Amino acid sequence: MAPTEATILANYLLIPAQLPAIISLKEFTELFPRAQQSSPQVKRLYRDLQNQRNALMDAVETNIETEAKRAKALRREVLRAKREAEAHEMDDEMEIERALYGAASGAPVIRHDVSSIIPELDSSVEELNASIQALEREEAELLQSIKQTVGNMSDLRYGRLSNGQLTEQVLEGLQNVQETCQARH
Repeated sequence: MAPTEATILANYLLIPAQLPAIISLKEFTELFPRAQQSSPQVKRLYRDLQNQRNALMDAVETNIETEAKRAKALRREVLRAKREAEAHEMDDEMEIERALYGAASGAPVIRHDVSSIIPELDSSVEELNASIQALEREEAELLQSIKQTVGNMSDLRYGRLSNGQLTEQVLEGLQNVQETCQARH
């Protein structure tokens, strides 16, 4: 069986990215002056770098999983569009046959059985869940934007501006506009 996209990315990005695969503790220790090599701080620094590297690898792994899900959804969307296009072509052909020959045209009537409807329903459920998640993310972003706008308006209402010099800057700007208008007249 061919490797999946997620497997290829994990093998290429994650496995060779582990800190011990790049540099061992012994090699890392040898980078320091001899007087410092036996210090526990060197080992602590190596462990800290290893933890940072592991956190980065966790983020990459999450991104790989996200991209794999996105690719799966994209493949589903392409297949659905292809099925719709084929169904539309078949519908046109069947309508022509029915128009020419009537109900006895022999055009097949598509009926699902249990084994064919379950994958269709599963695919529909996945599509609906993906749509719901996208809408929930959009809702959260809009809510955050509205809360930020309301907070900014509240600051303006009570005179608590983040830029303390804003009043002077506005007055200077208005003065410049006034001078420019007077100079033109």
